[in-house]
Amino acid sequence: MQVFIYGKVLKNRDIAVMQDLMDVLAEENINVFMHTPFLEQIKDKIKFPKDVAPADGYRDLIARKIDICISMGGDGTMLNSTTIIRDSNIPIMGINLGRLGLLATVDKKEIRRAIEMVQRGQYSLDERSLLQLESNLNIFRDANFALNDCTLLKRDTSSMIQIHTFINGAFLTTYWADGIIIGTPTGSTGYSLSCGGPIIFPNSGNFVITPVAPHNLSVRPIVISDDSVLSFEVEGRAENFLCTLDSRFEMIKKGAELAIRKADFTVKFILLDGDSFLKTIREKLVWGMDPRNYNTSTPAPGPYKHN
Repeated sequence: MQVFIYGKVLKNRDIAVMQDLMDVLAEENINVFMHTPFLEQIKDKIKFPKDVAPADGYRDLIARKIDICISMGGDGTMLNSTTIIRDSNIPIMGINLGRLGLLATVDKKEIRRAIEMVQRGQYSLDERSLLQLESNLNIFRDANFALNDCTLLKRDTSSMIQIHTFINGAFLTTYWADGIIIGTPTGSTGYSLSCGGPIIFPNSGNFVITPVAPHNLSVRPIVISDDSVLSFEVEGRAENFLCTLDSRFEMIKKGAELAIRKADFTVKFILLDGDSFLKTIREKLVWGMDPRNYNTSTPAPGPYKHN
């Protein structure tokens, strides 16, 4: 098996975790490649029991026939890993070194178990859709896609902006707000959720449009088919606005032409047997749980059975 490891920053508290991963991979006789900047950062902190080769990016992963990507970090690291994986169909497994871990679902104490399960094929692939941004400006270049969301936002403390929004060329509304979020089902549990958007199940085939601090109280998040093409015209007192794709951002000017459609490729997450989206939102978002009705000694209800 050929494994690619992606990470951004290795904190001192996680050195032992990284060492554990490298030891387990060596014991399982797995060939390891590592994103070059991350390898340069950790090479003096980790003892490599087996040679680790550097890998620079998308083309390198294809050439080396990588089987899986292991993302070492939090959900933000998972999002960044997609900019390298792209349409290669290499599945990603996230080991959570962050806080919440809605995407990076493997606990750092479960590394050995996770690697052994992957070796035995005890997992499924959770396929996630992305959105793609098109513009008359050369922004985001060949990484003009997002797994979570695209946002159009005002800059700093400037006044609210007006975002004229169209669905398949038909006028929807003008958002008078600090901005809007266009989220995928994966992104529905991120920024959109914190602004009052709904939780959308993966593979639902939807986009959610969520306003950020809208001036009109009647304006609420809406869910539309991801077969739709969204287009936007942004106005405001400022000359520049902010456009983001996941954690990446660019400045745009008045008059920019922007459109969002579903990307023509997906990314795949490794879902270990026993894990699921339902389990994740219950445990990580404490969704539907009320301490008045449950305690730590009360088991969760079993599956519903049809008679």
